[in-house]
Amino acid sequence: MSNCKIYGNIKSYLFMTIGLFIYVFSWTAFLLPHEIAGGGLSGLASVINYASGFPVSYSYIIINSMLFIVGTLMMGKSFGFKTIYCIVIATLMFEFLPLIPWVSDIEDKLINALIGGTMGGIGIGIIFLQGGSTGGTDIVALVVTKFKETSPGRVFIVCDFIIIGSVFFIPDKSLSDVIYGYIQMVSFSYVIDLVLTGNKQSIQIFIFSGRYADIAERINNEVQRGVTALSSTGWYSQEEGKVLVVLCKKSQLHEVTQIVKDIDHSAFISVGNVMSVYGRGFDQIKGGKIQWKKMVHQENGKDTVSDSQKI
Repeated sequence: MSNCKIYGNIKSYLFMTIGLFIYVFSWTAFLLPHEIAGGGLSGLASVINYASGFPVSYSYIIINSMLFIVGTLMMGKSFGFKTIYCIVIATLMFEFLPLIPWVSDIEDKLINALIGGTMGGIGIGIIFLQGGSTGGTDIVALVVTKFKETSPGRVFIVCDFIIIGSVFFIPDKSLSDVIYGYIQMVSFSYVIDLVLTGNKQSIQIFIFSGRYADIAERINNEVQRGVTALSSTGWYSQEEGKVLVVLCKKSQLHEVTQIVKDIDHSAFISVGNVMSVYGRGFDQIKGGKIQWKKMVHQENGKDTVSDSQKI
């Protein structure tokens, strides 16, 4: 194994450990001390315990084992090993973090639910970015998003909505417990989507410059992104030129704008966020079936039929 790969693995597990600490701390410091209902597998195990007295640890192990097997089959062996690591470390943290004397002294349950959900979303988002999982509904979210074009946060919402809602049917709990649980759920789902999409968000850049050739060449070579030149006509000057269109990651915006600035200070730049970009260097379409359709082209006055692939 090369030094670069070893360094990458160490970095990945370090970030997963940090994410696990943030996630578990959100529970031990903000949610559990104030008896705020939560989602996920731990929430489901708690509901089972409230309703039947069945030990939380047994429910957690049994359900997680089944989901773990499914996740390993769907995502591969590397997913399985990282998930085992996260489950073990999270279990140890749930055991020992409560020994830290500090817990939230905020009396308002609403604020604790928001803070706990936000911190939990940040922690799980960091873990997901490294290809890990804490098990439970995390596995469900990763498997679903691998084969269907949806966000992990949306999957969490569906699972947690059912789990937290079931608290209402437990005699010792009230409607307010369910409401605070839903507040935690929404903040958690929103933040995890923010963390994940913020890392992958793409933008579309239009560049208006008379030195488009120089700009396009440097973007191709230095940013490693494709550039499309569209023919244009300035209506005021009636001069013909080219408009450059660039699709890239949001993190590459500074590189592109710096190149334009270096070459042409008078250039116009328009930047817009795009919902999704599919193709080489970006995301791949998920859940689609490959179909073949006949395309009819006109060549030398005759219809020519060819096959093209549609996803």
